[in-house]
Amino acid sequence: MPEITQWSLVQTILPENANIIVGQSHFIKTVEDIYEALVTSSPSLKFGIAFCEASGDCLLRRDGNDQELVAAAEENARRINAGHVFVVLLRDGYPINVLQRIKECQEVCGIFAATANPLQIILCESEQGRGVAGVIDGFPLKGVESKEDEERRSSFLRDVLAYKR
Repeated sequence: MPEITQWSLVQTILPENANIIVGQSHFIKTVEDIYEALVTSSPSLKFGIAFCEASGDCLLRRDGNDQELVAAAEENARRINAGHVFVVLLRDGYPINVLQRIKECQEVCGIFAATANPLQIILCESEQGRGVAGVIDGFPLKGVESKEDEERRSSFLRDVLAYKR
C-alpha cells in the first residue's frame, strides 16, 4: 500500500497589495482558460498565473499581464510543486470579482484558498509525487466581533465593494 513519506509546509509569497488564489485543475489548457477568465473580468485587473503540470512534460506553465505577479506566481508554484496546482496573484481587484469565473473553467477541480492574508500550503508527499492536503489562511481568532467591529465591516463593504448602498 502506498504511504505518505513526508509532510511539509510552504509559506507563499504575497507581493504588496496583492491577493492569492490557489486551486487544482486537471488539464494543460488551465493557464489559457484562467487567463481568459481574468482578462475579461475587468480591464484594470493585474494578474499572474502559474500551473504545475502533472503529466506529460510536467512543466511549470505561466502567463499574465503583470510581470511582477507572473514571477511571484511562478515562485509560489515552484515552492508548492504539487500535481495540477495553480496559483493566481491579483492586483487592482479582489478574488470575489473573479473567483466564480475561475470556478467555471471546465478543468478547475477546486479552490484551496483565496485571500490577501499570509498563506501556508500544507503538503504531503509519496513516492509518486506531492499533493496539497490543506491550507493555513491568516491567523487564529482574537475575540468576538463587537458592535464597533460590525460597523467597520459594514463600512468597508460599502466603501470598497459598493455593497449594500
